[in-house]
Amino acid sequence: MYDVSTRKRALALVEQGRSLNSVSRETGISRAAIRSWRVRLEPLPRMTATAAPEPPADEHAYAYLLGLYLGDGCISPHLRTGYYLRIACADAWPGLIEQCREAILRVRPAAHVYLLQREGCTAVTSYYRHWPALFPQHGPGKKHERRIVLEPWQQAIVDAHPWEFVRGLIHSDGCRITNWTTRMVAGERKRYEYPRYFFTNASADIRRLCTDTLDKLGVGWTYCTRNGVPFNISVARKASVALMDAHVGPKY
Repeated sequence: MYDVSTRKRALALVEQGRSLNSVSRETGISRAAIRSWRVRLEPLPRMTATAAPEPPADEHAYAYLLGLYLGDGCISPHLRTGYYLRIACADAWPGLIEQCREAILRVRPAAHVYLLQREGCTAVTSYYRHWPALFPQHGPGKKHERRIVLEPWQQAIVDAHPWEFVRGLIHSDGCRITNWTTRMVAGERKRYEYPRYFFTNASADIRRLCTDTLDKLGVGWTYCTRNGVPFNISVARKASVALMDAHVGPKY
């Protein structure tokens, strides 16, 4: 749900001659929503109703889907009723696209899920009236520009299924890579390779949700700064990487 002031700011950008694409990228608001506001600015009464739906049908799948949503997901209103949940998945990982689709169907078995092809990625999309109630972190603007806190019922699910939550975060905004360095062996410098996990997100709140969960799981991690900002979370210790391999694994 976007308030009237947010709608007016988006429309003001369009009136300056900006394209819907550029305004959508800047604000995080879908083009369909901005287009609909040019016809009607005030929210429709039916769109303001976000009564609590039934709880997730599968909490195991919900923990994973929550991680995906916090990384690469968004929710946008339909023109008249309901909302679209979209999870952007890179085409390089067809297994991730299928896992995302399956997670949505397990959370909402009656939902319709379809794939929208974009340049270099696929938006796994599902329409449902109560997506904002299932993902109350939804709001105007970009996730890293607003506070992100889990509701108590969400935290209870994450506490019960922490590895699924971490797996969703890594599968959205993370990766498993082979890193390398050099070291002296018998007086000769040799190349040494080792696996490493990264999680990268601009939101300090989302990074904290990740590190708090890693701490509970006994996974050692460090921050890698970007221009002095703790932007990347790294897991490189051998025992911790082994834990991540056993429960998360690389995208495919």
